[in-house]
Amino acid sequence: MTRVLVSGGTGYAGRFIVEHLLANGYKVTVGGRTAPEPGFFSKDVAFVPLRLDPDAEQIEAFDHVYYFVHAAFDHVPGKYRDGEGDDPEGFQRANLDGTVRLFETARDAGVRRCVFLSSRAAYGQQPPGTLLTEDMHGKPDTLYGEVKLQAERSLLSLCGHGFVTASLRATGIYGPTGPGRRHKWARLFEDYLGGKPITPRASTEVHGDDVARAVRLMLEADSVRINGETFNVSDVVTDTREILSILQRATHCPHPLPPPGDRAACNPMGTCKIEALGWKPGGLELLRATIGQLA
Repeated sequence: MTRVLVSGGTGYAGRFIVEHLLANGYKVTVGGRTAPEPGFFSKDVAFVPLRLDPDAEQIEAFDHVYYFVHAAFDHVPGKYRDGEGDDPEGFQRANLDGTVRLFETARDAGVRRCVFLSSRAAYGQQPPGTLLTEDMHGKPDTLYGEVKLQAERSLLSLCGHGFVTASLRATGIYGPTGPGRRHKWARLFEDYLGGKPITPRASTEVHGDDVARAVRLMLEADSVRINGETFNVSDVVTDTREILSILQRATHCPHPLPPPGDRAACNPMGTCKIEALGWKPGGLELLRATIGQLA
């Protein structure tokens, strides 16, 4: 079995990736600050300490590793945008300088492929309704987006025949979480079921399993088709009204639904590039099934 190191494997997105790779026959090592609790994953995984620290020498973490998936990110709990809190310098040092150091270490250790979990925040603000495509010039308007974009560019500069790289721009990842964790809509569901007013909001969403399948595709696709490339990973454009309407049907809640969100102001992400490699997301059917499960 092929060994994959997943940084941030116990994180929200990272857990989907680890579970998917385990289910598809990969040997997985989780890298992070603390080892996962027993039973956090469906199968046993190896663990290595791994930090987002540009001064740390961590090449031993990559012993016998063929693939590296970098999903770790250091931020204020619950926030990505504005995740720097009151320490923008520390945020950038960890998430850009520390990330680039891990990319370089992976390459030097002989890792063959590196997949970076980036974000739609690398695009920044675009005119309402603009379809976001990978050939657009990124204009991030947050430190989070800037860090993601610069990390993508640094990874691109390292790619070569012996070190195949790809970046995945995902957003709005949803789905069931690990033991003891709350899903992303837990507060929204509680507020609605409790009769509190809900602010209308439109968003792009993608299931964590679909993100994980995109990661595996990067590990298995012909290197010529992915090396040095960036791919959007997104699915449905929805809003709080639609999400809560599914919850309402599942729970028979009598509370009125919020007004529709402004979907026209939302920027959908074009996914033709990754779909050409065979990736296909679950769409509204998966969204409905997942909300029913979470309910």
